Amino acid sequence: MLPFLKDNIWSVLLGINYLLVIIFSVLIVLKNRNPVKTLSYIFVLATLPFIGLLVYYLFGQDYRKDKIFEKKYVEDNDRLKKWRNSFSLNRSEREDLKEFLGEGIFKIYRLMGNNESAVLTFDNEVDILINGEEKFTYLREDLEKAKHHIHLEYFVLFDKGLGSEIIDILCKKAQEGISVRLIYDDVGSNISNVYKKKLSDSGVKHFPFMPVLFSNSTSKLNYRDHRKIVVIDGKIGYVGGINLDQKYDNTFDNERYWRDTHLRIKGGAVGALQSSFVLSWNFAAKDTMEIEKNLLPKQKSTPQKPVAVQIAASGPDSDWANIMEAMFCAINSAHECILITTPYFMPNSAILTALTTAARSGVEVKIIVPYESDSVVAQYATDSYIEECLNSGISIHRYKKGFIHAKTLVIDDMFSSIGTANMDYRSFSMNFEINALLYNKDINQQMRKQFHLDLQDCEEVTLERWKNRNIARRLKESFSRLFAPLL
Repeated sequence: MLPFLKDNIWSVLLGINYLLVIIFSVLIVLKNRNPVKTLSYIFVLATLPFIGLLVYYLFGQDYRKDKIFEKKYVEDNDRLKKWRNSFSLNRSEREDLKEFLGEGIFKIYRLMGNNESAVLTFDNEVDILINGEEKFTYLREDLEKAKHHIHLEYFVLFDKGLGSEIIDILCKKAQEGISVRLIYDDVGSNISNVYKKKLSDSGVKHFPFMPVLFSNSTSKLNYRDHRKIVVIDGKIGYVGGINLDQKYDNTFDNERYWRDTHLRIKGGAVGALQSSFVLSWNFAAKDTMEIEKNLLPKQKSTPQKPVAVQIAASGPDSDWANIMEAMFCAINSAHECILITTPYFMPNSAILTALTTAARSGVEVKIIVPYESDSVVAQYATDSYIEECLNSGISIHRYKKGFIHAKTLVIDDMFSSIGTANMDYRSFSMNFEINALLYNKDINQQMRKQFHLDLQDCEEVTLERWKNRNIARRLKESFSRLFAPLL
């Protein structure tokens, strides 16, 4: 027996591999997933011996049904319920809002309210921050002024350059007696043991999100905390695309220009960011954070130009793909224009159909994507959608000044979305994401103005020229598109 195995080791291993492929393929089909994702996993398993099994082991498990978050504590907490109820609208107010927003945009508000009890707050002061240099100027000042607590949740935090500067501020504030809590994604971030010890010694409570340690947790690689949240004293909140790394700040000597968008919010919507952070903290720290009065303080004044904001959070812990559904609803409600900026454009069939249908029905649809991505496979996968979009009348513009990382959506003259979610499979169904939905004409006008400023640094893709790309490029695009659900 042993000589036979020795002489036929590769045949035996291949036999075992394809036996496992058959078993896993059956299990994948029985899960009744999206057919595109199902076929993608089966394709990887069948065409990449051994590697395909590894890919499925690392990325193929579905946590949405398993509910890795226990949400009951936060949802049942009396203080949080009271806070939510303080923003609920009565019937007459809902009718007024429906008339003000219009039927289509009102549906987005109602959808998010029904999905996740996402409250709509009207007392917000909102600053749109363009690029890291604007965000970090505000953030440093706000962190230094913190009086009670600082909460941060980030996908990327590096302990070099700007990241180390932010860590130093957190440590200083903790030594002053401020409660500082930090959640960082264990895959996206890189914090050395030296800095972890510094955080702990200073009194900063910090935990990795779903740490990946050897075989017992490598399947968690696929479900990452892609959120970028800061809450200071329950009064100031940050959300958007900019991580804690100096490449996002163009005042540093970086390899290329980085274009991104973030929000600074003061008002009721900060409470929604806070509740999202509390949920993440209870999971990451395996602890229960008591929701004190200072975490959800009452706003003392209303800004001169208040902005209605609704915070949409989604992830494999939620029953619904909230952000994807909000985008789908928004796109279908458009009458005049749809303006999208995204670093990765790999839409699922629902979003792609909504966009192409809108364009063919006469709605102006413009999309900005990077000219050169930070991922070769993602670049080709994005490019594979361009011809179909162009054929439908969608304008595609490729950003050439540097890398565009902003994740924004503008619909007509009333609705905008700024947050962490890309327009791709991963953001829609795998990562933990959070977006601010803004219902305001002034904000919308600012967003449209910025979009057209970005267009000046773009090259518009023409259908005739795009069709002339060579067969080798087409093959790379088509092959990469097969992996879109996994990217």
